[in-house]
Amino acid sequence: MASVLREPTAATLPLNKLAPEAALRRLELTIVRRMEGFLHGDHRGLLPGPGSETNDARIYVPGQDDVRKMDWAVTARTQIPHVRDTIADRELEVWALLDVTPSMNWGTEGVTKRDLGIAAIATIGFLTQQMGDRFGGLIMRPDKIARIPARSGRMALYGLLRRMLTEPIVKDHSAGSFELAAGIEAMARLQRRRGLRVVVSDFLSAGDTELDPNVEPDWERPLRRLGVRNQVLCVEVVDRRELEFPDVGDILIRDPESDFQRYVNTSDAAARARFDAAAAAQRERVRIAIRRAGAGHISLRTDRDWVYDIARFVLAYRRTAAMLHQPPQGVSV
Repeated sequence: MASVLREPTAATLPLNKLAPEAALRRLELTIVRRMEGFLHGDHRGLLPGPGSETNDARIYVPGQDDVRKMDWAVTARTQIPHVRDTIADRELEVWALLDVTPSMNWGTEGVTKRDLGIAAIATIGFLTQQMGDRFGGLIMRPDKIARIPARSGRMALYGLLRRMLTEPIVKDHSAGSFELAAGIEAMARLQRRRGLRVVVSDFLSAGDTELDPNVEPDWERPLRRLGVRNQVLCVEVVDRRELEFPDVGDILIRDPESDFQRYVNTSDAAARARFDAAAAAQRERVRIAIRRAGAGHISLRTDRDWVYDIARFVLAYRRTAAMLHQPPQGVSV
C-alpha cells in the first residue's frame, strides 16, 4: 500500500521483469507466428499500390523521371514541372506514446499504472521485433514531450525501456499544458511515416467528470485523425481500487492533477456502490470512445498478469483487426 500513502519516487518494476524472457519465448512460439501480419499486414502498404508512401517533391528531370509521378499541384504553383518521389515501406515503424502525468503514478498492487504501461510497451515491442522493425517512443509529461528515436533490434528496445523507467516521476499538481489530446496530436504531427501507433494511458483528463458515453472525450477526435494514416492500438491501464472502492473507513480522496479533494466514509455501502457505478460508467465511456475512433483496445489492470492479457487480446484481435482499422470516415488528416 506504499504507493497509496505517498507518491512513488522511482520505478516499481525492474527492467528484467517488464516482459519475462521465458513468457516471451512461449508467446513467440505459440502466438506470434499466427500474429505475423496481424499488426501490420505483412508489411503491405496501408494505401493501394506497391507498398510505398509519398516523399518530398523535386524538379522534374526529362528522360530520367516517370511523368506518371508528376506533382501537378506543385507544378501549377511554381510553373516548373515537379515530380514526387516515393519511399518503399520495407519495414514497420512502431511508435508508443507513454502518458506519465500524475494520475499514472497510482498503484495499490505493488506496481504503478505508469510502470504497467511500460510493461505493456515492452511486451508489444518484443512481439514486433521479429522482422527487424523499428520501435520508437514518446514520453508525455505535463509540460513537454520527450522523443526517443526509433531503432531496430532488442538492445535498442531495452534502451528505450530503460529510458522510460528512469524518466523522473512527475510530481502531483505539476504545471503544464500537455494533456492526452495534445500528446496524440503531437504524435501524429511528429511521426509522418505510416505504421503502428500505441497510446498508453489511463485516459483520464483533469476536470473531466462526464459519464455520458455520447459525449466525446477531448482525446477522441485526435485519436480518430491518427487512425486515418496509421493502425492504432490503445492500452488502457487501471488500478483495481479505481474500480472497486475498499471499505477502509474515512479517507481523504484527492485528484493529483487538480485541486479537488474530499473526505469520504468508505464504510458506507451506498457511497461505495455509487463510486463503483460511476467508475464503471467512466470506463465504459472510454471503451466506447476508443471503439468509435477505430482503434484496438487493450485494458490492463495492476492486479493481473499483463502478458496473459495481451496474449488473450492478440488471439481475439486477429479476427476483428481488418474490420476495425478501416480509416475513419469524415476525418481529415
